[in-house]
This record gives sequence, structure tokens and C-alpha cells, in this order.
Amino acid sequence: MATPLVPWLKTSHRLFTGLSAGVAGRIPPRSGGRRRPRLEAVSIFADASELTGLAPFSLGRVFTGWTLDPFLFVALVWVAGAYLYGVRVLHSRGDRWPVMRTVSFVVFGMGIFAFATMSGLGAYDTALLSVHMVQHMLLSMVVPLLLALGAPVTLALRTLAARPRSWLLAVLHSRVAQVLTFAPLTFTLFVISPWALYFTGWYDASLRSTFVHEMMHVHLVLVGSLFFWPLVGADPVPGRVGYPFRLLMVFLTLPFHAFLGVTIMGQQELIGGSWYRALPEAAGLTWLPDPAADQHLAGGILWGSGDLVGLLFLAVLFTQWARSSMREAAREDRRLDRLENR
Repeated sequence: MATPLVPWLKTSHRLFTGLSAGVAGRIPPRSGGRRRPRLEAVSIFADASELTGLAPFSLGRVFTGWTLDPFLFVALVWVAGAYLYGVRVLHSRGDRWPVMRTVSFVVFGMGIFAFATMSGLGAYDTALLSVHMVQHMLLSMVVPLLLALGAPVTLALRTLAARPRSWLLAVLHSRVAQVLTFAPLTFTLFVISPWALYFTGWYDASLRSTFVHEMMHVHLVLVGSLFFWPLVGADPVPGRVGYPFRLLMVFLTLPFHAFLGVTIMGQQELIGGSWYRALPEAAGLTWLPDPAADQHLAGGILWGSGDLVGLLFLAVLFTQWARSSMREAAREDRRLDRLENR
């Protein structure tokens, strides 16, 4: 069983070595003009100049402008590899694991995470607020939904050895886990996080720092997972509530996305204004649209996509509720049949 892991572990070791070199500043500049600003506090002009050579944005560039983000790529390889190894362990002992769970987690969940951070969306997310907003919605809502449907906690509980499994169970039953999955708290974090991102210095800092930028991506996925995992996931995590309350929680997110989107569309002050105003001169990106117009578009994307993804969540929850009711009815029928046959 361990032999197939050797190439994967060697590849991961090389990736971690490359990551360490990148943190130390030894990775050469990536092609295509996409280099993240250095972590040091430098001028806007120097930071923005590292985007020099970025081609005009188009839909085609979203699918062709792929780059490698070492930290996020290594994390993706490890998470997807661990999940696939768990599935293989189950199959090797004759146990079944739903194919759609694997597809949801690895193909769609990890795939969309890679698409949001390393495709053209990742290449242009510091040049156009509207592109970042698409990335934001994918990471905060779509990726958590797909990861939750993959039931990785259930997979871990079925494949881990006795001691690691007991550790995982201890974490799931801990007070910290209960607090972090407490529905009112997760709802508050999910609603407040975008406001804190765009109306404090957090987003502006993410434009200038590779580390802050990558941690922002991780934060969006984590906060979305804390909120949606107990609502739509199949895992035995704390914080699970009845289906009527789950539907209510998701429904309540719709007006907050709409309100935030309208606020961004209508406000006069630019989000990351000093950065976006400097880009045409500092990086030679003369093709960039007016920052105010791009911000208006970004707010519209947040408004419209928030409603669409929210409706998708409602559809998933309603389907799960219907299936749960059908299973409960079938169990009750079997119980009544047993009583009649006595």
C-alpha cells in the first residue's frame, strides 16, 4: 500500500523545497509579468511595476494565463493526495465509497480552488477588482460547498489508524470545535468577513504582500467551510441543526451579499484606490478600465453571484432534506412491518 505514495512524497518534497526557496526570495520571476509584490513595505510604484507586461484581460486569458503558486499548489497536492489515498485504502479492503463524493472533493472542489488561484483569475486578481470578486465568490461559497459534499471527515474516520482516529474524534467533540461551528457565530463571521476585507486596510495590504494575499484566499475558504460544512456536509461535525434552520441560515445570507454589492457599487471612495490608480503608470497597464467603473462591476458581480450561489445552496439543502425524509419514512415503514409480523 505504501509503494504508490513514494513518487507523490518525492514530488511533495521537491515542491516544499521550492516553496522554501520562494519564501527566502530565491525563486526567479515568473513569466507573463505575474509576480506578487514583495512582503517588505515598498512604494506603490515599485510594487505595481512587477505587474509590467500583463496582457489585456479577456475571457480567453482566464483559461490560458495559468501560473504556479508554490504554497497553494503544495497545499492542494497534499490535501487531494491524502483524500485519494484514503479512498484507495477503503477500496483495498473491499469497502465502498461513493464516486460522486470523490468527484465533488477532488475534481470540483480542489479543481475550482486551483482555477480560482492559479488560472487567469489569479493572474489578474491584483489588477482588476472585478476579477478578484469572481475569485472571492468561488473561494468563499462554491469551494466550501463542494468540499463539504466530499465528506472528508467521514473518510478519515473510516481509514485512519486507531490512535489518529481517536485524536480526530477528540477534536470533533472538543469545546473549541463546538464554538467554531456554533451556527450564530459562523453566520456572523461569514457575513462580517467581506465587510472587514473591503472596508479596512486588509484588502489594500493583500495587494502589496504575497503572504497576506495567500492567507486571504485560505481565510475565505475556511470561513466559508465553517459556515456551510455543518449545513450541507455529510460529516459528523458539531454545529449541525435541523433542516428548517439550515434553510433559514442560507436564506439569510442572500440580502447581506446584495447589500454589500450595492454598497460597493454606489460608494465614491475606491477600494484599494491608491493601488488601482497607480497601475496604468507604474506597470504600464494602459488597457485597464476606469477604477470606479471596475468597482461598480465588482459590486454587481458580488450582488448577482451571491444570489445565484445562495439559490444553489438552497437547492442542495432542499434535496438533502427530501432524501432524509424519504429515508426516515422507509425506516418507519420497516419498523411497522416488523411490528405487524410479530
